[in-house]
Amino acid sequence: MYRRIESSAVRRKYELIKAKQGKHSVSMMCRLLSVAAPSGYYAWLKNPLSARSKEDARLLRLIRASFEASQGVYGAPRVFLDLKEVGETCSKNRVARIMRENGIRAQAGYRTRRYVAGKPTELIPNLVKRNFTVSQPDRIWVTDITYIRTWEGWLYVAVVLDLFSRKVIGWAARQTIHRELALDAILMAVLKRKPNGTIIHSDQGSQYGSDDWRRFCRTNKLEPSKSRRGNCWDTQSNILMNTVPV
Repeated sequence: MYRRIESSAVRRKYELIKAKQGKHSVSMMCRLLSVAAPSGYYAWLKNPLSARSKEDARLLRLIRASFEASQGVYGAPRVFLDLKEVGETCSKNRVARIMRENGIRAQAGYRTRRYVAGKPTELIPNLVKRNFTVSQPDRIWVTDITYIRTWEGWLYVAVVLDLFSRKVIGWAARQTIHRELALDAILMAVLKRKPNGTIIHSDQGSQYGSDDWRRFCRTNKLEPSKSRRGNCWDTQSNILMNTVPV
């Protein structure tokens, strides 16, 4: 049985031989391209993708998901950390090789924007101020977005929680993290509860700062609130802990 794991260079040569097979002899092309005897080429024809190639293809889907979620900012080291965080055991060099072979490159000259820690948002104030004790339903909702690794890539999930009951009252899942994800989740909550003056508290993610989000809140009698920049505890700790299923 043919068990050899072919390198990407050898596979490209075999692909060239396959394309020219009708014009030139296989043995001559193998000799000129310095690859194994024709038996290796014919074995490759029966199983063109090695186990390593199949694993590379699976990792490529995860790498693309991480890269696209970063809006093209992440290079191999940051993508590698994303994969490691969700349990992948591949090496950083392998991630770098797959990105290089598939033309995935971080934006040149990108610099992380600097923010003053603890500075409140100028557009949407923090109406909750970490006061999570609520005596009535539909007084304060909190919302956040997380992600789940699947065999087909990342799945992003937005959740809306009523702080009174700690019950999930709205959720949505998509393969992208665009603002529609947050809007789908809050729409489910609004249709169920029909709020009137309810505070909806979030972090400072772009999904919660868009014009569409503010218009939706205004139309549906919601009061948007945001935690200060860099403080993940205002929303994530309440979404991910002590929740009650829908």
